[in-house]
Amino acid sequence: MLDTLDAAAVRRWCSGALAALRRHQGEIDALNVYPVPDGDTGTNLVLTLTSAQHALALDLDNSSEGEQTSHGRVLRLMARGALLGARGNSGVIVSQILRALADALTDTAVVRGRALASALTAATDAAYAAVARPVEGTVLTVVAAAARAADRTGSDDLPTVVRAAAAAARDALAATPGQLPVLARAGVVDAGGRGLCLLLDALAAVVGTPLTDSTDNPDNADSPDNPVGRAADPDGADPDGAGPAANPHSGAGSEGYAYEVQFLLEAPAGAVDRMRAALAEIGDSLVVVGSDAWGDDDRDDDDRNGPVWNVHVHVDDIGAAIEAGIAAGRPYQISVTRFADRPAPPLAGRAAVVVAAGTGLAALFTGEGAGVVGGSPSTAELLDAIRRTGAAEVVVLPNDPDTQAVAGLAAREAEAGGVTVAVVPTRSPVQALAALAVRDPRRRFDDDVIAMAEAAGACRYAEVCLAAREALTVAGRCRPGDVLALVEGEVLLIGTDLAGTCRNLLDQLLGGGGELVTLIVGEQAPDGLGEAVAAHVARCWPFVEVHTFVGGQPHYPLLVGIE
Repeated sequence: MLDTLDAAAVRRWCSGALAALRRHQGEIDALNVYPVPDGDTGTNLVLTLTSAQHALALDLDNSSEGEQTSHGRVLRLMARGALLGARGNSGVIVSQILRALADALTDTAVVRGRALASALTAATDAAYAAVARPVEGTVLTVVAAAARAADRTGSDDLPTVVRAAAAAARDALAATPGQLPVLARAGVVDAGGRGLCLLLDALAAVVGTPLTDSTDNPDNADSPDNPVGRAADPDGADPDGAGPAANPHSGAGSEGYAYEVQFLLEAPAGAVDRMRAALAEIGDSLVVVGSDAWGDDDRDDDDRNGPVWNVHVHVDDIGAAIEAGIAAGRPYQISVTRFADRPAPPLAGRAAVVVAAGTGLAALFTGEGAGVVGGSPSTAELLDAIRRTGAAEVVVLPNDPDTQAVAGLAAREAEAGGVTVAVVPTRSPVQALAALAVRDPRRRFDDDVIAMAEAAGACRYAEVCLAAREALTVAGRCRPGDVLALVEGEVLLIGTDLAGTCRNLLDQLLGGGGELVTLIVGEQAPDGLGEAVAAHVARCWPFVEVHTFVGGQPHYPLLVGIE
């Protein structure tokens, strides 16, 4: 067992936590309590921790070694990576927990039990501060319970404190259905809280005191000790192919690339050809030179596993470049240099950045002069989009309640770099269209933001999708495959016919008034759905103007806006 939490232990913790989240990714995604088919808490947590792991692997830090403890430096790298990779509310909250732990422990010479207990209390405060309206029965409740239990031990023994925190988190997770009726109706625990329990279990394993009833065992998912009561999804998507979060410094290097990556590589020629093709897709200035000599490498010839290659490339995505080398063979003597010889142009003007999933929506917002980021972006991806505008003032339209927290983090990061950023809390692409329609760069920035927010708020939004699971909603019980019509996040109608439910939805909405209808057709919509609904509105509501667009968004065959 470990007496102290050192740098090596932090690295093992990050690796173990990520592995646990990957194993349980499908299970946590399935804990989404609402029947819409976009539950992604597990995926978001995996991507957040993947970014933290990449930050540790690259070990990039501009601060002086003498300014912080070794464990503090590693904790800061982990927290910084999680912040830039944070996706969704749970990812943001976990990133803030890690940041608070790093802040509390960096200057602590030796991290034992009492120091960690105090840091968990600070992490709880940071988690609650990250949420505009904290709700009990969520990950917040779980981290608070862990902190209280750690403090109550009164012990300076690290394993004792970690075990108490992990056990209390488990108990708090099991109690979440009693705090949130929506969890009780669905028969599940909180998804974000489940993810945090896995992080604490991983820490307990690292310090040498794993819980004997650990649920981080895919063969034990149906045991009575499993608070979820569901087996982990063995077919859950592995996010490795997605790569790390986008780098926030793009634009500073050659031809817009920010980093120079170089390494030596042991690999066969065929694998190097595949690596060369992969690197050519993500960067430029690519040079791959083979050599039969070891140069300055000090390994014996008996250790050689193949020809040696010298690889050089300019990229934004450092992790992807190194992963391409790992896929080919064994990279070593890796060096990463950030270009500093091309100063950024002065910030000027005003711009908008919109989050949108679907090629049609992306084209639509690009046509409105906005920068576009794909659905469920990380903090770094939004930050990169803000910086790429080159504008001094930027409005961000997240178009999803779960992306608003990520947008807030990106805004704070951008403001630290001199950009003025405002997040207009749009919850649907139709609200973003309404906001962009009234923007006026001749107005003061604050006034323009207020006008856009008012236009977005005046646009009622709705969406139609197919139920992904059985659930009890405010409109009654739905079953998988039922057609759901949601108005501002709540199920209004449950039907079996897509076109008929869409028509009924429009009648319900327009019954409350409206002059302009916006219809955005998704990728799963059958041919003619948009035209059929528009024709229904024209026939039954002749004084209402209708605009129909092909958005190509996933999950939702139809998005509706009423102004």
